[in-house]
Amino acid sequence: MLRDRAEGRETAMSPARPDPLYFSERGSGPPLLLVHGLMVTGEMFEPVVEQLATRRRVIVPDLRGHGRSRRLPPPYAATQLAADLSGLLDRLGIDSTAVLGYSQGGAIAQQLALDFPDRCDRLVLACTFEFNMATRRERVEGHLLPLVLRLLGMRLTAKLIVSRATPQLGRERADWLARLMADQDRTMMVSAWKETMAFDSRSRLAQISCPTLVIAASDDRAVPIHHAKMLHDGIAGSELVVIDGADHALIWTHPDEFARVTDGFLGT
Repeated sequence: MLRDRAEGRETAMSPARPDPLYFSERGSGPPLLLVHGLMVTGEMFEPVVEQLATRRRVIVPDLRGHGRSRRLPPPYAATQLAADLSGLLDRLGIDSTAVLGYSQGGAIAQQLALDFPDRCDRLVLACTFEFNMATRRERVEGHLLPLVLRLLGMRLTAKLIVSRATPQLGRERADWLARLMADQDRTMMVSAWKETMAFDSRSRLAQISCPTLVIAASDDRAVPIHHAKMLHDGIAGSELVVIDGADHALIWTHPDEFARVTDGFLGT
């Protein structure tokens, strides 16, 4: 499916097309590609997409194995997901775009900038990581999550993750996020999480040459701030903005500040 960017209509995409990713579009102007995190969909950007689309053509895909792209089979490795996004840009006739990746989406955005450097003219990495198994706690939690998913299923695991990773969310938004996560396929998410654990860009960060903004939340438990500092140190000339008092739910609890910082970096 695609959303007509001028009138907001959704129209069916032919299955014969080479790139079957689901995506939506808003606005017009310079392109901006939004890349969502693990176990959610492009719908996660709902609080900020309208503001970002006031001056830009905002493209919001569902990654392979997620949401309305769940019919696409493995692998769910960052290299494959980045290649999918490059194929989507081909299909849309976009040579180069600004890219914003949130959480695990930031890992995919890094991979896109590394594997297809001409595709990415500006990069925003929000609440994300270069290697999500960097500490003992991260390694323990990383290996536990597939077991929890298999034992509890998506609905209960989603509630557990939301309560632990985003304690600042209000009840209504937390329930919405948990439902969005619970709607994903458990087997696909286990496979996608294992690929997330394997992602490691530390040795390649110096190869990212486009202007880069790293956005971090001071109280992020899911992706602690040491990841943002390592990204900032590793990517030459990058900017680092820390939103005080925010956690991993930054995009939902501080949407205006998030959009303002992003707009300021992207310019017109």
